Amino acid sequence: MGNARNIAFWVVLFLLILALFNLFSGGGTTLQSREVSYSDFVRAVESQNVSSATVDGEQVRYRTEDGQDYVTIKPQDAELTNLLLDNNVPMKAEAQEQSGFQSFLLSLLPFLLLIGVWIYFMNRMQGGGKGGAMGFGKSKAKLLTEKHGRVTFDDVAGIDEAKEELEEIVEFLRNPQKFSRLGGKIPKGALLVGPPGTGKTLLARAIAGEAGVPFFTISGSDFVEMFVGVGASRVRDMFEQAKKNAPCIVFIDEIDAVGRARGQGYGGGNDEREQTLNQLLVEMDGFEANEGVIIVAATNRRDVLDPALLRPGRFDRQVTVPNPDIKGREKILGVHARKTPLGPDVDLRIIARGTPGFSGADLANLVNEAALMAARIGRRFVTMEDFEQAKDKVMMGAERRSMVLTDEQKEKTAYHEAGHAVVGLALPQCDPVYKATIIPRGGALGMVVSLPEIDRLNWHRSECEEKMTMTMAGKAAEIIKYGEDNVSNGPAGDIQQASALARAMVLRWGMSDKIGNIDYAEAHEGYQGNTAGLSVSAHTKELIEEEVRRFIQDAYERAYQILTDRKDEWERLAQGLLEFETLTGDEIKRVMRGEDPHSGDDDGGAGAADDKPSLTAIPKTKPKSKPSGDGGLEPEPTA
Repeated sequence: MGNARNIAFWVVLFLLILALFNLFSGGGTTLQSREVSYSDFVRAVESQNVSSATVDGEQVRYRTEDGQDYVTIKPQDAELTNLLLDNNVPMKAEAQEQSGFQSFLLSLLPFLLLIGVWIYFMNRMQGGGKGGAMGFGKSKAKLLTEKHGRVTFDDVAGIDEAKEELEEIVEFLRNPQKFSRLGGKIPKGALLVGPPGTGKTLLARAIAGEAGVPFFTISGSDFVEMFVGVGASRVRDMFEQAKKNAPCIVFIDEIDAVGRARGQGYGGGNDEREQTLNQLLVEMDGFEANEGVIIVAATNRRDVLDPALLRPGRFDRQVTVPNPDIKGREKILGVHARKTPLGPDVDLRIIARGTPGFSGADLANLVNEAALMAARIGRRFVTMEDFEQAKDKVMMGAERRSMVLTDEQKEKTAYHEAGHAVVGLALPQCDPVYKATIIPRGGALGMVVSLPEIDRLNWHRSECEEKMTMTMAGKAAEIIKYGEDNVSNGPAGDIQQASALARAMVLRWGMSDKIGNIDYAEAHEGYQGNTAGLSVSAHTKELIEEEVRRFIQDAYERAYQILTDRKDEWERLAQGLLEFETLTGDEIKRVMRGEDPHSGDDDGGAGAADDKPSLTAIPKTKPKSKPSGDGGLEPEPTA
C-alpha cells in the first residue's frame, strides 16, 4: 500500500507538470504577439496592411505585410467577419475546446498542488513511506534478516544457564511435535532480566539466527506516542503481522518503557502508556489465542514492570542474565579475542581473574582498548602489557601526565595513597592491594586499587569494618603527617564511600546492635543512602546517625593506630611512590621492607605477587563501589 501511494503521488505530480507545460506552450504565440487596440487593427485592415488573421473567440491574432504579429480583443458588437471579407484578408477561426480544458486545469491546479504537498509531507512525517500518510498507527516492528552478520549461540558465552533456557525455546519452534505429544505447550513469552551489558540483546539475536523463523524486533519506546490510542493501534498491528508469519518470534527491547506498573503515572487509566500496556496484555493472553507467536523481551528494570505482565501465560519464563563469573569471563574474552592476534604471553584466565564484576560489554571494551593501544605503538599482536594498560584506562581513566602538580601536592598524594596501601595490607580480610599510583587519572590525583581473589557474593560485618578502615586510612595518614590543621579535601571521596557503607550496614543489613534487625531504608521510598525524610521517630534518626558515626570513627581510629605502629613501612612506601609513581604486586611489599622494588622481576615481573594475576581491578560487586582510596587528592579547579 505504501508503494502504491508513492506511485500515485509521483503520477499526480507528473500530470501537473505536463498540464503546466501544455498550458504555457499552447499560449506561446500569444506571449510572443504584440497587443494593440482594436481601432489600430481596423485601420491596418482598411489600409490593406494585414496578410492573415485568426479569430479565437474574442481574441484576434493577425500578421501584417512586414511579418509582424499582433493581437487584439474584438468588441462584442463588432462586424469582424464582414470587415475582413470586404478587404480580402485570409481569415481562420479556432475551436474553443482546448482553451476551455486549459481553463479547467488552471482552476484545478491549486487544489491538486495542495493535495500533493499534503500527501508528501504526511508521507515524510511517517518515516519515508512506511505506512504512508495513513500509517500513523502501524507497527514499527522490523523483520530481522541475518544474511550478513548472523549471530548464533556459539557467539554467546559466559551465560550458560540463560542460553539453555532459550535453546529450548528454539527447539520448540523447530520440532513442536516433540513436546505437544506429551501435552506440553509452547511458552508464550520469555523475559530476559539482567544488568546493562550482560548480553540480553545478543541472546535475542542468537535466537533469530538459530530458530530459522521470522524474527520481528521493536523497542518499547516505539509504541509510545503523544496521541492517545496510537500505541495500542501499533500493538494490534504488530500482532497481526506476527500471526500472518507464525510461527515467529517478536523481540521487544527495553520493555519497561511501555510495561511500567499501571496507576503510578499521570493521567490515570486514560494515559497513553497504560492504554498501550492494556492492549499488549490482551494480545499476549486474551480471549484469542496467539498460537506460534513467542514474545521475547529484555529489561534491566524488572521491579517497575506491571505484575499482570509477569504472570505465567504472558511471560512464562523469566531468564536472569547476570554478570558472568570467572569461567564465563574467560569464555567471553575468548569470543571477543577471536579476531584479535594475541601475543604468547597473553593468558585469558589471568585477565578473567582480574576482572570481577565485569559484564560482557565491559570485557568487549577491554579487548578493544588493548587492541587500539597495541596498534597505536605499531605492534603486530596484543600483549599482556596492552591488556594491563587498557584495564587501567577503562577502570581508572586515562593518565593525565600533562597535569602540573607541585612537589607539595605530589608528596601529600603519596602519603595519602601509601596510608591506604599499608592499612589494606595489614588487615587480613581486605581485598589484596595490587596497585598504588600517584599519577593523576580521571578525577583523582592518585589511587590504590584492590582486587578480590574470588567473585564476591556477600559481605560480612568484619569485612565491612576492615574495608571501612582501609578507606579512612587516607585521612588518618594526612593527619599523622601534616596535623589536623593541614588536612586537605583529598579524603572527600573516601568519606563519601565510608558513609555509604556505614549507612548500608545500619539501615539495611542489620549490623548495628543498637538499631537491630530492621530495614529502615524501606521506611522511606526513594532512599539514596541518607536518613533525610525517614518515616521514623526523631530518637531513632538520632540513634541511626550515632551508629553511622560510630562505625566510621572506629574505622578511622583503627587506621590511625595501624599507621602509627607501621610508620616506618608507611614512610618507605610513600617515598617509593614519589620515586617510581606506580607500584604493583610484590613491588609494594619490597618497598615497605626497604628493598629494591624491581629486584624480583626475573621471577615473573612486577605484579606477580603470590602467583596472583598482575592485572589490577576495581571491585564491582556493587554498582557504586570504588577502589580503596579512590578519592585521593581531588584536583584543583581550573579556571
